[in-house]
Amino acid sequence: MIEEIAAERTRPPAQRLFDRVEGFLHIEAASGIILLIAAAAALIWANSPSRHAYEALWHTPVTLGIGEFVDTESLHFWINDGLMAIFFLLVGLEIRHELHEGALSSVRQAALPCVAALGGVLLPASIYFTLNAHDPQLRSGWAVPTTTDIAFAVGVLALLGKRVPPKLRVLLLALAIIDDIAAIVIIALFYSSGVSIAGLGLGATGVVLALLLQRFGIRTAWLYVIPGVVVWLGLLVAGIHPAIAGVIMGLITPVSFPKAAADPLSRARTALEELSLHRDESSHDARTVDAPLRALRDAQIDFLPPVLRVQAALHPWVAYGVMPVFAFANAGVTLSGLELGNAGLARLSIGVIAGLVVGKPLGIVLATAGSVAIGLCRLPDGVGRGAIFVMGCLGGIGFTMAIFVGNLAFEDPAMLATAKFAVLLASVLAASIGLIAGRVLLPARSLSTPTN
Repeated sequence: MIEEIAAERTRPPAQRLFDRVEGFLHIEAASGIILLIAAAAALIWANSPSRHAYEALWHTPVTLGIGEFVDTESLHFWINDGLMAIFFLLVGLEIRHELHEGALSSVRQAALPCVAALGGVLLPASIYFTLNAHDPQLRSGWAVPTTTDIAFAVGVLALLGKRVPPKLRVLLLALAIIDDIAAIVIIALFYSSGVSIAGLGLGATGVVLALLLQRFGIRTAWLYVIPGVVVWLGLLVAGIHPAIAGVIMGLITPVSFPKAAADPLSRARTALEELSLHRDESSHDARTVDAPLRALRDAQIDFLPPVLRVQAALHPWVAYGVMPVFAFANAGVTLSGLELGNAGLARLSIGVIAGLVVGKPLGIVLATAGSVAIGLCRLPDGVGRGAIFVMGCLGGIGFTMAIFVGNLAFEDPAMLATAKFAVLLASVLAASIGLIAGRVLLPARSLSTPTN
């Protein structure tokens, strides 16, 4: 086992990147199915005779805190503002790792997905803004059609099977991560109220506390919850969406192997040798194996850098827990209450649908084609124009992040319900078009076809 782990650390970076992407996509594809089930369940319940129970559930008051420091908010608040901080923590960890040694670690690697993501943000926002520029309330939703749901996008990509070039998977992952960065910046700049200096100071205190824990070599992940909560409270007081605290904590997570007294491989071998000696003894005190067992556990921890260790631990919980819960709490739109006959709400829905279904793929394709034509970027081997168009279509699957932004953009219940319905409909259309485009534009490949 030790030899296998050591071999993993010495594998070529490109191969490690592809293996990591494969594992990531496997979880995301399964998560997309669960998300779909959660959204469908929410829609069914919200439009059933017991729809009032669905609405009442999310308004249930929940009190959290310790001693005198307690707060009572609705269950919906704790999901959208609290639980989603864990989702954003995973996003921050992914960004941190990709910037260090992944698809965003060099200008050459990051240029194409950066340009594509920029086009996929600007054109949808322009389409929506053009349709709703004259109404200040509707205009605030311009960022709703700019986001991509990686879980649903990867789920559809997985349905295309061997047709998908391996490097297209890497490109889609990089595009989605940059898209998340853009969404985070948009939320921080455009969907935050007046910033409180006191709140920023509290948040900075949490960051300093986390850095001090790192400086003193504290590796117990649960202890970092304390500075994370401080950062969350600071952003809440500052008027910035508190879920972004997760991104901040992710971005300051170390990406290098922790310094230890000896190489973890050597320490693990020494611990195993001690355990082997104790096993061969005819009789021994069970307490004598405690020290080598702890040494082996510590060495195992040090085999992976913190950013990857925390990411691997959180990813299944976020994919199979946090995101489905968010979908179940936010996708329940009462269809009978939609006022699509209202001209303003009709423009809102058209802006969201057109932005995601038309603006996203066109923005991604045009930005990519333009950057390649002027020599700024080059397409990866095995990825043609058809593959870029398929990626653009899948980029129009907004869902989780689009609904999240919609909650920030619209206070009016009718506008929010319309925006959510438009996001759901647009995501289904984008997924369907992407699947059809993939079947038509991506050639079928046999199992023996090389995978680059």
